[in-house]
Amino acid sequence: MSETTTTGAPVTTLPLTVNLQYIKDLSFEVPAGPQIFTQLRTSPQVAINMDVQARRLQEGQPVFEVALLVRAEATLPPGGNGQGNSQEEAAKQPVFIAELTYAGVFTLGTIPDNAVEPVLLVECPRLLFPFARNIVSDITRDGGFPPVLLAPIDFVALWQNRRNQGAPSSALT
Repeated sequence: MSETTTTGAPVTTLPLTVNLQYIKDLSFEVPAGPQIFTQLRTSPQVAINMDVQARRLQEGQPVFEVALLVRAEATLPPGGNGQGNSQEEAAKQPVFIAELTYAGVFTLGTIPDNAVEPVLLVECPRLLFPFARNIVSDITRDGGFPPVLLAPIDFVALWQNRRNQGAPSSALT
């Protein structure tokens, strides 16, 4: 028997509901400050690492926490420090490290079991990404550096690469 409203219309559940989103963890450090500001002559080289994690909040309930983990680590560019150091030494000197875990709590409606993992690891991060991108940009700019603008992410490819590498699905935990 399907549910109906008082007017007799069937109740439809949305396939995905965003309950809330929040900063779960945020860290920004300048290990060599304030000296690094006198050494930096050009924009630093920034390496970005990103991951997605998902976990069920309560057994038997379709409510999940999805977390987008972003790490931006900047180093001095080769020859960009004005000190005449070797490229190898310059590349190892950190300029800043920004780490963000941006999470959301999502409720899944009636979707097929085989669609749960792609929804949690592709669609949910797609919804969280613009907010995480903005936070990383703001924190690096407010830290005294050019803002780090994260390029758009292909979450489908990220999910497929994870599956191809045999990584266990964190969406089913």
